[in-house]
Amino acid sequence: MSTTADVSAAPRIESITDFKRLANRLRIDIIKMIGTAGSGHPGGSLSEVELLTALYFRVMRHNPKDPAWPDRDRFILSKGHGCPALYAVMAEAGYIDKSAMNTLRKMGSPFQGHPDRRFFPAIEANTGSLGQGLSMGIGMALAAKLDKKDWHTFVMIGDGESQEGQNWEAAMFAPYHKLQNLTLIVDYNHIQLDGFVKDILDISPLVEKFEAFGWRTLAIDGHDFNQVIPALETARSAKDGKPTCIVANTVKGKGVSFMENTAKWHGVAPNPEQVAAAVAELEAAAKKL
Repeated sequence: MSTTADVSAAPRIESITDFKRLANRLRIDIIKMIGTAGSGHPGGSLSEVELLTALYFRVMRHNPKDPAWPDRDRFILSKGHGCPALYAVMAEAGYIDKSAMNTLRKMGSPFQGHPDRRFFPAIEANTGSLGQGLSMGIGMALAAKLDKKDWHTFVMIGDGESQEGQNWEAAMFAPYHKLQNLTLIVDYNHIQLDGFVKDILDISPLVEKFEAFGWRTLAIDGHDFNQVIPALETARSAKDGKPTCIVANTVKGKGVSFMENTAKWHGVAPNPEQVAAAVAELEAAAKKL
């Protein structure tokens, strides 16, 4: 049976510079993956890279050699269309062969267009029907509390996704049941499928709303590891009975200048010329790190 000693198998990065280099490399993987597939969601995948990297390479307790380890922390990517970033991170962490990433969205590939446990058992939940991930995370956090286990559940939602009413039922439930072992991360990149969130159904002031529901709420720059890592570590170690909501301000399409802050790149794959241009830009950025 697995024990807490297994935590030593979790990959860990210490240097902020190394984190930045990894994030840059993952963005290249994401662009190539989606470009090869000819479909996918680059904008929201690129905006969540630092958040996922900090989780899997510093904050979460997990073991790629034993994905079903009972005492692992759980992560649910509720915004399932952002799964290329999750796949890239988990492949880098050792959960799956990186060479298979070029099979994204192909029949039988573990890299489906939305996370699917049937193909990739290390995924905690099938997601992509928006608004459901926080409720699933609450179920996991509540189970840990009832079983007196100390593992933590992290859930990431999109800002457009937060318009779904189920999130707000869940937002009431978690503080009421004192789920301090639950962290919600909002990838607040300000753009949803067909435009800016503020122009479609404004969700602001998001921090104040979660505070009013009884959450410990932190607002950070979701691309600054010096803010991302401490916020996640604070949430992971909380003991005051409150769940944590991290509102991470991010940039849609981060790292690729022609994709940044543009609604078009929510769900459009780059063509070969655009892939080449994006990769060249990211490679140039890598040389400066």
